[in-house]
Amino acid sequence: MKVVQLLPALQGGGVEKGTLEVARALVEQGHESIVISAGGRMVEPLERDGSRHLCWDLGRKSPWTLRNIWALRQWLKQEQPDILHLRSRMPAWVAWHAWKGLPKNTRPGLVTTVHGLYSVSGYSGIMCRGERVIAVSKTVEAYIRDNYPQTDMSRLRRIYRGIDPLEFPHGYRPESAWLERWKSEYPALVGKRVLTLPGRLTRLKGHNDFIDLILALKTAGSPVHGLIVGGEDPKRQAYAQEIRTRIKALDLGADITLTGGRDDIRDIYAISDLVLSLSTKPESFGRTVAEALSMGVPVAGYAHGGVGEILAALYPAGAVPLGDKEALAGTVRALLGGGERPSGNSVFLQSTMLEQTLAVYRELCP
Repeated sequence: MKVVQLLPALQGGGVEKGTLEVARALVEQGHESIVISAGGRMVEPLERDGSRHLCWDLGRKSPWTLRNIWALRQWLKQEQPDILHLRSRMPAWVAWHAWKGLPKNTRPGLVTTVHGLYSVSGYSGIMCRGERVIAVSKTVEAYIRDNYPQTDMSRLRRIYRGIDPLEFPHGYRPESAWLERWKSEYPALVGKRVLTLPGRLTRLKGHNDFIDLILALKTAGSPVHGLIVGGEDPKRQAYAQEIRTRIKALDLGADITLTGGRDDIRDIYAISDLVLSLSTKPESFGRTVAEALSMGVPVAGYAHGGVGEILAALYPAGAVPLGDKEALAGTVRALLGGGERPSGNSVFLQSTMLEQTLAVYRELCP
């Protein structure tokens, strides 16, 4: 098979990571892999693994981007791929129009993946127009069914995102050199129970609920320290400042640390006594929850959306009703007090995701 995947850029993130994983699997199995994006730091590993990259900015949300339809159609005529896999809305609009303009008997199979719970609109509806539509969880499946009733559900395939157990191995411990650096960088954590909230500094990630939790535990005498691990969104710097101001106002400056973006999240999971997922809006999947549980690190999280699905399958003890701060504090105390530990991840596996994705491609190949 010759497979083309389209997305806005390859700077980093879950969608981008999944794109590289599929590309690598295609090459390993003897297929031809091409990725179209505006480029980014992940192009080098993509090409190193044997894929071709075409630098084409189709993700800019502007009517001008639609000028690329004709050029993309000509390119598709020339390349004659078997599969065209669309992973984001603006590139999907360009590619769909290019694809529709091809003679029916020469069109590649069209696959779309609904990665998120997008705002409901005609613009978002393009992601349901594939000949096969991949939903990354039951939550996304229900979102499509409820909001885009014109979608032919027989075309839908549910494929959960997957974690590589070699990347997040059960029982992993950091190297001693990393531990020494970590202790010197964050001496306030020594002797404390570490509670970690991973995720970018955006309002939906539940940072205020996390602050309330640390305050409640500290007031009750628990020796805890909160870690907020994630970069600041340049468009939401006022929110990041709001969080810092609130931490200071509650006199929690010595009890909560904002680390900023980190590349060593696996090591941070490993030194954490507990990982939290407190998103106030349902997530389409919840990769950080699956990663931590894969390593055997307990997770407490609001049980809705994809996070609820993961907790139900792997660690029901960590499930908390959405927004119930009292139940959250009680669950955290129980887990810190010697509650059951996660046994690992046998459900949300990268190998399963790749096998099922390539099976969808084969469905559409002549």
